[in-house]
Amino acid sequence: MILVMLGTQNNSFHRLLEEIDKLIEKKQINQEVIVQAGYTKYKSQNMKIFDLIPKEELEKYQKEADYIITHGGVGSIITSIKLGKKVIAVARNAKYGEHVNNHQEEIVELFNKKGYIIGIRDINDLSGAIEKIENFTPKEYKLNNKKMLNIIENYIDNI
Repeated sequence: MILVMLGTQNNSFHRLLEEIDKLIEKKQINQEVIVQAGYTKYKSQNMKIFDLIPKEELEKYQKEADYIITHGGVGSIITSIKLGKKVIAVARNAKYGEHVNNHQEEIVELFNKKGYIIGIRDINDLSGAIEKIENFTPKEYKLNNKKMLNIIENYIDNI
């Protein structure tokens, strides 16, 4: 099973779900896909889509997932990597009205450089990220990683 997490932001992220739908149609994705869509309204015959999933249930899906595809939100990324999950993170982009600015690009790039996730900026790179995910070994995320937390906190403080 693949879990897709779009967070709880009040902006749509249709582009990501459209691309996942295409990859299901092309048979690159063969597993069940469960989506926590937040405010993204999207209909699909190929995915089980929920607006919001209660925290306990979402954590259950996170634990069961083969891997997770998420937007570039810090909360979605950290809760997934804390569980040792393989994560593909896709940054929302302001030019498509998906966020107020492009800070998610920096967040995704930071976690990608640290080896915690496979991060992508361009939605067209999702197919390649899915090809890599099976052999990807994420760096273990340590809860006491004060340096990473300081970087994130400083970044958020400066937005």
